[in-house]
Amino acid sequence: MLNREKCNRCVTQAGVSMIEVLVAVMILSIGLLGLAGLQSAGLTHNQSANARSHASMLAYGLLDSMRANKMVAEQGAYDIGLGAASSESSTMTSQDVNNWLSELATSLPAGTGSVVTDANGRVTITIQWDDSRGALPAQQFAMTTQL
Repeated sequence: MLNREKCNRCVTQAGVSMIEVLVAVMILSIGLLGLAGLQSAGLTHNQSANARSHASMLAYGLLDSMRANKMVAEQGAYDIGLGAASSESSTMTSQDVNNWLSELATSLPAGTGSVVTDANGRVTITIQWDDSRGALPAQQFAMTTQL
């Protein structure tokens, strides 16, 4: 009698370990999906930060060109509006600005920039690009410095 009772208990508990395995696999899969989401968010923010760093380097590059040609830059020869087209002039300042605008357009998505020089010799360089893969659709980097 005791053996038969023992066997009935075995039969009624059949499949319990299978349910435990199924629950463990479900928990693991949810965790892996969460990890994939974190990886995707990290990649998106990394691309956004890379574009911001590149915009900063491009702004400093134009600023170096302006400091090399300081007297002309203080007169506003490097000034250009946001979204303005390249000029056809062959002066050194227009070549610097055209090269800078070309670099913005090729290295940043929908990249454009502006330069404004005030009467005190302060320069504000603004760079704008499309950051739709990052946090916001449009980002701007603005830098103001004294020549």
